Amino acid sequence: MAASNARTRPTLQPLHQPSSMLKPAAVGGTRSIFIQTESTPNPDALKFLPNHPILPQGLSSPFLEYLNPRSTLAPPHPSPLAAQLMNIDGITSVFYGADFITVTKASDANWAHVKPEVFSLITEAVTSGTPIVNVIDNKAGESGQEGTEEDSLSYNENDSEVVGMIKELLETRIRPAIQEDGGDIEFRGFEDGQVLLKLRGACRTCDSSTVTLKNGIEGMLMHYIEEVKGVTQILDQEEEIALQEFAKFEEKLKQQKGPDASPSTIGKGAFDTVQG
Repeated sequence: MAASNARTRPTLQPLHQPSSMLKPAAVGGTRSIFIQTESTPNPDALKFLPNHPILPQGLSSPFLEYLNPRSTLAPPHPSPLAAQLMNIDGITSVFYGADFITVTKASDANWAHVKPEVFSLITEAVTSGTPIVNVIDNKAGESGQEGTEEDSLSYNENDSEVVGMIKELLETRIRPAIQEDGGDIEFRGFEDGQVLLKLRGACRTCDSSTVTLKNGIEGMLMHYIEEVKGVTQILDQEEEIALQEFAKFEEKLKQQKGPDASPSTIGKGAFDTVQG
């Protein structure tokens, strides 16, 4: 373990600005619930806190993520609410944490148009008393959702001492901040001094939050564990395309403003990426 100094100890703070407004919803004139909404570092993602358990009991993973309409119907964890949300024009993904729901829209969709319908569907699902997520037999071994496997940060007796320390830091110091921002994190391995990580939820397709979180994660891991030389983010095809489009935008902006113009946010070149 690397020596630490309390005055310079790195910290990772949530990037979002919580909404102070609680949204009341009366149901049948006999029961009211309060659903809090929070912004996230990703302007295309909103976090909803319905003060109600979201994930089914006994799920080994701390999250479920639905990236297309088919995944909302497939075993082992179909979700009628996710199916309804994905049916809204402009909604691209639904992420469930233990007690929150993060909904992501397409960049050309307007929250003013889709948020009321999202809010209404979540309210109806919570007040109906039916499970948000169903659990069905998965005889074919199909994995329709992201996050159905065992929690990647859980203890494994086969882990090396270094991997164990990495997981402990990710679980206790880093995951809470990312969950506050409407997402989660997966540990994908430790190779040649590089910690392989996958961001989920609101952080999955947000370039600025990805880079900022990555820098905070890398700084903390390298501070406490001398064997860690860096962090590599695992990207799927959609995320890779999003970053490529962002890089094109930055290049176009630089051409318009001149070569000395500063980027609008930290770009892809600030960290290593590997396609998943």
